[in-house]
Amino acid sequence: MAFDFDHERLCALKAFDETKAGVKGLVDAGITAIPSIFHHPPESFAPLAPFSTDVAIPVIDLSGRRSEVVSTVKAAIEKLGFFLVVNHGVPEVAMSNMLSVVRGFHEEPAEAKEIYYTRDEERQVKYSGNADLFRSPAAKWRDTMYINDADRLAEEILPPVCRGVVPEYTRLMRQLGRFLFGIVSEALGLQRGYMEDETGCLDALLLGCHYYPACPEPHLTLGAVRHSDASFLTVVLQDGVYGGLQLLVDDNKQQKVWVKVPAVAGALAVNVGDFLQLVSNDKFKSVVHRVVSNSVGPRLSVVCFFRANMATLCEPVVVDGSGPPRYRTIKAEELFGSSRTTLKSASSSQTALDYLRL
Repeated sequence: MAFDFDHERLCALKAFDETKAGVKGLVDAGITAIPSIFHHPPESFAPLAPFSTDVAIPVIDLSGRRSEVVSTVKAAIEKLGFFLVVNHGVPEVAMSNMLSVVRGFHEEPAEAKEIYYTRDEERQVKYSGNADLFRSPAAKWRDTMYINDADRLAEEILPPVCRGVVPEYTRLMRQLGRFLFGIVSEALGLQRGYMEDETGCLDALLLGCHYYPACPEPHLTLGAVRHSDASFLTVVLQDGVYGGLQLLVDDNKQQKVWVKVPAVAGALAVNVGDFLQLVSNDKFKSVVHRVVSNSVGPRLSVVCFFRANMATLCEPVVVDGSGPPRYRTIKAEELFGSSRTTLKSASSSQTALDYLRL
């Protein structure tokens, strides 16, 4: 019986994949009930922790006095691993144009997008309905276009709708990342250029351009299961559709609670990833988060992952009495592998870092 179920599920996954039309293709076909491959187990929706409105998400003005910015960022990434930034140097028109490009690409006819549809991880531009479709216990209700280092690519590699806008947005993200990593270095008590010079945090910049269509049965599926990011920092641009992104954090009583990320006009969201928690030797928290589905949409987001190249060595930096080292020195590819392992169980409380602790 289990064989029959697994075989049936594999056939359904292959059929969905072969359309190359993604989740949006299902919506365009007028479905009123989502296919079973998108059904997540009940434990994926269990709060596992109560929701809280008492935990305030810091909104940090990056144009303030540097010492104050360092102090507020340090407090945010030690306690929550997450904060919002304003006056960040990314023009509103650049953010608006980027969201328009994401919508434009995902709403093109299927035949225009299918040439970018791939599961080849070596491709610089990759579009798919779920990159981990055949590895994950359940499919996610979203489509994504991933682009590696768009500001360093020949423009003809990019989809026509992306040309000009995506490389410029990537350049602005790299500029913002350089500023943020300077702040993080100082928050660790190190020289301003430490993170950039010693950790490879700006070596690989990946854009995840997510499209979450309105879901006819949002209570059965998720846009992203609970996870932490295999990045140093992740910077997220969201549109005005509120209510998708949720964080799992400690409240004032040191109890785990879920918190919805508020909508703040012009703000970018920043979260700590696993690489930074490892390098900081647990001083900074890699925040666990998820994305819920809803019946409105589409919801758009552009996620910028600041990552290391696969061969980069990552090791904890012992500062301010934080020693001894709490993690093994590893190659970045090992942490990516651990991240994939944890995603195989959406309800697991383990993170990728748990596999790397000494």
